[in-house]
Amino acid sequence: MAIKAGDKAPSVTFKTMGDSGPENLSSEDLFAGKKVVLFAVPGAFTPTCSAKHLPGFVEKADAIKSKGVDEIACVSVNDAFVMGAWGKDQNVGNSVKMVADGNGDFAKACGLEMDGSGFGLGTRMQRCAMIVDNGTVSQVFVEEPGQFEKSTADNILANL
Repeated sequence: MAIKAGDKAPSVTFKTMGDSGPENLSSEDLFAGKKVVLFAVPGAFTPTCSAKHLPGFVEKADAIKSKGVDEIACVSVNDAFVMGAWGKDQNVGNSVKMVADGNGDFAKACGLEMDGSGFGLGTRMQRCAMIVDNGTVSQVFVEEPGQFEKSTADNILANL
């Protein structure tokens, strides 16, 4: 069953790219005491993710944060090296935290895994976005396959 409003964010360990290599980031540290907009993409460097999804959140980061959001996080079932490189390629800077869910633990715990094996991607996370207040999901926006409407930065901004 997919995660829904009112659910606690799953307890997992993500990876981020630090100055000296991959670093652990617990979901508790990501969400505790903060309002976080988390959006998930099927894969770093993929067409819609690179041309629209991540750039939209980078462009709208200040407007989103002005609505009381402490952090914007992009998560993908990729490793920390890929997420770090993608963040640099997209000039993310400090606007969006690039978060790796390398084993898909968060995707599975959210009930939002998808089978991308037809594209050579294996198991990934569905394109979605969620607003998490102090560890509790307040809103979830899950895209239908092949769609990009509900999880956009503009839609999140409209729902804050």
